Amino acid sequence: MTGGQGEPGPVLYHYGPEDDHVGDLWLPEGSGPHPVAVVLHGGYWRAYFTRALMDELCADLAGRGWAAWNLEYRRVGAGGGWPATFRDVATGVDHLSLLAERYPLDLGRLVSVGHSAGGQLALWTAARAGLPPGAPGAEPIVRPVGVVDLAGLADLRLAEQLEQGSHASAELLGGTPQQHPDRYAVTSPAQRLPLGVPQGVVHGDADVNVAPEISDAYATAARTAGDDVELVRVPGADHFALIDPAGPGWAAALAQLDRVARSAT
Repeated sequence: MTGGQGEPGPVLYHYGPEDDHVGDLWLPEGSGPHPVAVVLHGGYWRAYFTRALMDELCADLAGRGWAAWNLEYRRVGAGGGWPATFRDVATGVDHLSLLAERYPLDLGRLVSVGHSAGGQLALWTAARAGLPPGAPGAEPIVRPVGVVDLAGLADLRLAEQLEQGSHASAELLGGTPQQHPDRYAVTSPAQRLPLGVPQGVVHGDADVNVAPEISDAYATAARTAGDDVELVRVPGADHFALIDPAGPGWAAALAQLDRVARSAT
């Protein structure tokens, strides 16, 4: 379904030549300028999962006055992994600078929102400004002013140590931290601290897909590094409860979205 400003449904845009170089722009009613959420889906960076996971959240965000950029990217098994996934996400986020020429988007109020593997990517979008020259995603055109991480794999080294997703981090980066320490150094948010933007980290305490201790450890490290980070544990919530628009996990995410957006102004 496609639409335009004031119409139902998203507008599909291509940000590059590949099939997965696409994003859906969900626009709220009104003349704007609208705050923007870059929405990044999870699925352990694997091709089976797509941005459709986040459609209901994007519709909810648009109903709350946010423009939502539901970004697709190449994933492991479909041309993704190191470095393609990171280049795609960087290019897709930067494409908002072009969309802002056509739509009333306020890129000064842009927040990255990611779930699971998308949580890692959302945090990484904020880390891009500190990447060394030549690293995938370095020298960003568009940078978020805050991040909301929903049960994210915020520390790829710890995720690999805990064998999350049957070694999904090693699959993404082509090997273990011992084999490719340089790759982990430029992609793992925990190794890029401080990010320099407010962050909300939300995790259900009944999550068996991504260990809550990853969020706990990340939040502690980020605060120690000087970042503004608020950790919210949602009682009884499993991994997917956080992306249920009717559930308490998404309510906690919305509260953090509001907080980090206000903190950045």
